[in-house]
Amino acid sequence: MPPGRPVPWSEYGILMDSRPNFTLDPVFHAGGYYVQDSSAMFAGHVFRQALSRRISETGPGHLLKVLDLCAAPGGKTTDMAASLRLAAGDGFILAANEVVRQRAGILADNTAIWGDPNVVVTSADPEDFGKLPGYFDIIAADVPCSGEGMFRKDGKAAAQWSEANVALCQARQRRIIADAWASLAEGGILIYSTCTFNRYENDLNVKWICDNLGAVPIFGETDGEMLYPGIIGTGCGFLLVPGLVPGEGQYCSAVIKSGGTGGRIKSGSRKPAGTASGRLKDMIPPGLFTRAARLYDDGQTVRAVPEAIADEAEIIGTNVRTLSSGCTAGAIKGRDFIPSADLALSLLMSDGAWPQAEADLDTALKFLHRDPIRPECGKGYVCLTYRGLKLGFIKNIGDRCNNLHPQGRRIRMDI
Repeated sequence: MPPGRPVPWSEYGILMDSRPNFTLDPVFHAGGYYVQDSSAMFAGHVFRQALSRRISETGPGHLLKVLDLCAAPGGKTTDMAASLRLAAGDGFILAANEVVRQRAGILADNTAIWGDPNVVVTSADPEDFGKLPGYFDIIAADVPCSGEGMFRKDGKAAAQWSEANVALCQARQRRIIADAWASLAEGGILIYSTCTFNRYENDLNVKWICDNLGAVPIFGETDGEMLYPGIIGTGCGFLLVPGLVPGEGQYCSAVIKSGGTGGRIKSGSRKPAGTASGRLKDMIPPGLFTRAARLYDDGQTVRAVPEAIADEAEIIGTNVRTLSSGCTAGAIKGRDFIPSADLALSLLMSDGAWPQAEADLDTALKFLHRDPIRPECGKGYVCLTYRGLKLGFIKNIGDRCNNLHPQGRRIRMDI
């Protein structure tokens, strides 16, 4: 990657001096990193503070439950997943939600490439999470907004702005938070963010949440406070100002829920793990998973969910429309178990499950382009790697290798 410098408010973000062609970097396709605006990472900074606070309050042994309410395309989800993985190991479940079906598919794909099996992708209206009263420790809501922070980058955002749209956005934002509020635990933390500047969608909404839903702001009075150069306190939160920070405009605040939530959660009712057939267990290579996993077999596709979160994933799936949980381990064809591309990218797959072949840059790009390749490897399924990161599978059948990289993820540009 080209030279860069740390993003001051990110634990692992890099601010690049120039923008390379990420499409031609196999590490990007392997989920080695995710590309997003540096200002968007400030919500991750606030999340890490909230996470530290919640861990100290709930104590050891508590499975952290987090909801990314408006998650597509997945930048904040991957940031939170990385922070949760570092802070809690396997002790978390992260529900990434997107109500718009097409965008939810993009979210599911991006989280699959990221490869953390403790992420569950849902596509539900915020009010559906009311079926999970008091469930989540932290909710992050990067709500749809009027986009004033994008004016410098996107001329269309400026052309579409109006006072009427600001009022519409404010009402929609309040509805989103109010609908999901019941699912936040007492003492739980809401992280509220937008990419706009006006007080109607920012501080006034935070004050509305506190006054009407029962919350107290974490930051207290921030008016005029300079957290970092270009990150300015507004009273209830912080603004990132383009021109003063290297990224675009953002607003972020956080509140603690002060009122209790009653209600009963419908327990999970998915097909239990024990119903995975004996033939399936015979097909799966020994030592396939890095941790105990619960298998779900629908006769064609096998999904693996870490045992540590499987019960909670079932609870979420029973109450809210769920697109994916854990990872797609593979497909069944006759007596053959075909490993999936998602499995290769997942933390669930152990290094010794299948033989591996290290590819150079040219071979890796040809694989990602779905061109024919002939790496030096034995027959059968082989996991292709690049710089030690798993890219996906090929099947060497002797006179040729079948490329199992998904058609929908292939590089379309000339290489």
